[in-house]
Amino acid sequence: MIKPEQRQLLHKYLLMELAIKSLQIDYFKVEHFKMKVVFLPLMDTLLKDLRLEYFDLKRQLAQQKIRVIGWTNADEYFSDVQIATAGNDVVLRYANQALKTQVEKLLISRILK
Repeated sequence: MIKPEQRQLLHKYLLMELAIKSLQIDYFKVEHFKMKVVFLPLMDTLLKDLRLEYFDLKRQLAQQKIRVIGWTNADEYFSDVQIATAGNDVVLRYANQALKTQVEKLLISRILK
């Protein structure tokens, strides 16, 4: 069973993971921009900061014996995340659009810092 504070930590970890993956995919597209000199350093700094926090969250979850096993698409609107805990495995369902919106808000807030 996952406690509410653990679930909050896990949710933040999942958002970080998705944000990093999205930026990595977009990074290759930005390399072809005419103004890549402007955007690439911004993306590099953002990725570096996100990775640091991501690994810190991963360490915190590992200390509590929680790890993400994998993602599966339940359908076109929802994804399931399988979580291993000390007691048993848990599957959490997330709405894809909600995750996308939360990742966008996370990235915007980081850029505006």
